[in-house]
Amino acid sequence: MATASVAAPTACYLGVAVPARLADEGARVALVLLALAREHSASLGGLLVAGLMVPHVVAAPVAGALADRVRHRRLFHGLGLAAYGTGLAATAWALGRLPTALVLLLVLAAGCCAPLVTGGLTSLLAELLPERALTRAFSVDSTTYNLAGVLGPALAAMLAATIGPGAALFTLGAAALTGASAVALLRLPVRSAAQHHSGALRPAVLMAGAREIVHNSPLRSVTWASGIGQIGIGALPVIAALLAGERHADWAAGGLMTAFAAGAMAGSLTYAVRPWTRTRPERVVLLCLTLTALPLALAACVSGMAVTTALFAVAGWTTGPLFSALLTARERYAPPELRTQVFTLGAGLKSTAAAAGAAGIGALGGWGAGAAPLLGMAAGAQIVAAGFGAVLLTYSPRRSRRRGQNPGDALRDGASAEHSAPRTPPN
Repeated sequence: MATASVAAPTACYLGVAVPARLADEGARVALVLLALAREHSASLGGLLVAGLMVPHVVAAPVAGALADRVRHRRLFHGLGLAAYGTGLAATAWALGRLPTALVLLLVLAAGCCAPLVTGGLTSLLAELLPERALTRAFSVDSTTYNLAGVLGPALAAMLAATIGPGAALFTLGAAALTGASAVALLRLPVRSAAQHHSGALRPAVLMAGAREIVHNSPLRSVTWASGIGQIGIGALPVIAALLAGERHADWAAGGLMTAFAAGAMAGSLTYAVRPWTRTRPERVVLLCLTLTALPLALAACVSGMAVTTALFAVAGWTTGPLFSALLTARERYAPPELRTQVFTLGAGLKSTAAAAGAAGIGALGGWGAGAAPLLGMAAGAQIVAAGFGAVLLTYSPRRSRRRGQNPGDALRDGASAEHSAPRTPPN
């Protein structure tokens, strides 16, 4: 019975997360292909992708604060995912028919709902499952990101080649709508009147999650460490393409990243079966950042593509436990009334860091930097991230909160009682 009480909610959750995240990852490829097909403009495709991605961090505080305050969370998350899917489907029709400015507004509107697809969904696991099952649940959830990262772009490209890029983007929008429909199966209790936060979203409320990340030592450590590390990880697709060109192995541009993603999925599943720790997930994050650097650094020193591919897979494997532990740390150290804000902000910062890494490494590659030095820089970013995270973990201006302590401290800095949302007791 205990196993069923965990398996059923997890299966329902995966029915929401997998199609929504496939749509999120695949849409970036479909938008570029659609812009090329209808407007013959790669720059427009890049602008549309930026319009979809930028709100991941810009809209994260608002999306997270709203999710932390509403009573009917199934309705809220369902409508958010439905709006995301509708925005993608509408863009599939509008591009080439409506003015570009209006199309960009459609994409921006869809992007504003994107934080609910990533961190917003992950934050619901603490409401759906008992605490004893969360470490493994976060490991399983991390595989949905890996699965979407591998299959989403491939699905978009395949659909674009067979039924056209417009139909491909429309299909991805329909997948997000399927996830939105599955939200109705999630057993999310309606918040009581005491738990419901009414009133306007004042700046102090919107910044509460950010302040908690700044002042809570473990949260601050894993957030900034994972963000810095993601600069190097986000650059790997660019580096893989450079390696493929330098070594005359066209398959490696996608093959190396497929190996990395497959390794990450295997690492997440391994950690789900046997977590290294249930009490100090922040230590797993810092350790795995260090472990990720080693195979990447070795890959910069070898010439054989078979060995390089294996090292990419090993590096991916280390990121599986890293991401699982990162999700566990957010849930463990975030106050219940700020949980979704912390998750959406963390996810947005990681996405922004990955984009910055890809842009920065791409610029260096354009200036003639070789793939090996750039891969060494990606490895170095992991060491810098682990060291910086360790410093942030050991230095704290005030005592960090753990589960069971008073969550009211989370909104203490800079927010008066009038401007702060009502507190709820810890679970």
